[in-house]
Amino acid sequence: MEKKIPYKIYLAENEIPTQWYNVRADMKNKPAPLLNPGTGQPLTLEELSPIFCEELCRQELDNDTAYFDIPEEIQNFYKMYRPSPLVRAYFLEKALGTPAKIYYKFEGNNTSGSHKLNSAIAQAYYAKKQGLKGVTTETGAGQWGTAMSMACAYFGLDCKVFMVKCSYEQKPFRREVMRTYGAQVTPSPSMTTNVGRKLLEEFPDTTGSLGCAISEAVEAAVSNEGYRYVLGSVLNQVLLHQTVIGLETKAALDKYGIKPDIIIGCAGGGSNLGGLISPFMGEKLRGEADYRIIAVEPASCPSFTRGKFAYDFCDTGMICPLAKMYTLGSQFIPSANHAGGLRFHGMSTILSQLYHDGLMEARAVEQTSVFEAAEMFARVEGTLPAPESSHAIRAAIDEALKCKETGEAKTIVFGLTGTGYFDLKAYESFNDGTMSDVIPTDGDIAASLAKLPEVK
Repeated sequence: MEKKIPYKIYLAENEIPTQWYNVRADMKNKPAPLLNPGTGQPLTLEELSPIFCEELCRQELDNDTAYFDIPEEIQNFYKMYRPSPLVRAYFLEKALGTPAKIYYKFEGNNTSGSHKLNSAIAQAYYAKKQGLKGVTTETGAGQWGTAMSMACAYFGLDCKVFMVKCSYEQKPFRREVMRTYGAQVTPSPSMTTNVGRKLLEEFPDTTGSLGCAISEAVEAAVSNEGYRYVLGSVLNQVLLHQTVIGLETKAALDKYGIKPDIIIGCAGGGSNLGGLISPFMGEKLRGEADYRIIAVEPASCPSFTRGKFAYDFCDTGMICPLAKMYTLGSQFIPSANHAGGLRFHGMSTILSQLYHDGLMEARAVEQTSVFEAAEMFARVEGTLPAPESSHAIRAAIDEALKCKETGEAKTIVFGLTGTGYFDLKAYESFNDGTMSDVIPTDGDIAASLAKLPEVK
């Protein structure tokens, strides 16, 4: 007889991870190194240090250390909102009439509304420890900016946030949360930086992109003494911090002897997906277990499914290091869709290498179908999901419906990365029937990819 699984599986406070797991240590093919765009050579610790905090630079460059101790002060902060629940989606299963067993790891139970706080508090901690005055950063949908403003307030640091312009306009209340926590929020591109002014001169009607906002934040960091830049996704260090998600998920599943067949996460830059799958991917890499892992991205910004695996700039202004990743080209400006946190032209170098090696899948989904899934989930599970998270919900529903057709009782786990209470303009658009699907043409992508930097 099957053991009854509770609706929510909670770990005890003393079961919160005390170490982050570095999946690179188990990768046979390591992610390609970041390159200095001027010399074409791998970046050194000395070259990265003027941009990032020193300890974060060490984490970024370390491909071999499997586990990093989580400092006690960060562990204590985690206890404010961790461990987060792993939820059995009984009501969704019933609504779908599927034999599949569906679980989701819910990361929206903190004021920032998402998983982003897991890395924000770590990056703020290292900035404070280094004696810095403050940090600069970008934000797309606003979750990262909110998380960073909270973390900086906790440590008494100044926080300057460049928010993608379309999100700045669509989500005024998200902006006000950041300001409440003391952050200075600027719509990007802006007239406050050289990069912003140049972009506005060339594209006066642009709605912005994460690549634009990154350029401005980096310029602001290197132009102000006592500041460093912090990033909410893509980088190795960020995926490292986010492994608390996957480590907790695996520990909760192990409590009940549950082994997932399919693990699903939304993919923009890669932080939540990488954090969720890392412990499972580690088992896969070591030959201890096998899982089907699916990355779900918006059809409007299809880095994995239509991009190229190549070295590219991480920012539109082409001032950041070069990273080898699946990219649409740093000059690609996505449509102003509502999944703001997934509007980045590239993907994590770790996830890009794993995808390139055939260790995970990727699919692109259209926005209207994403909101259909979001609305169904909200009605049956009682939580209003973020648009980003709803990409994973869409794929989970699709996989569960396949199980309905085949009669297979597969176990599906997905990441519910945050709540959608600041995304009601998007829900209004969907409910009013005015939401559309904007998908780039092959020509649009080819024109951007034609501008990739030449790397020998």
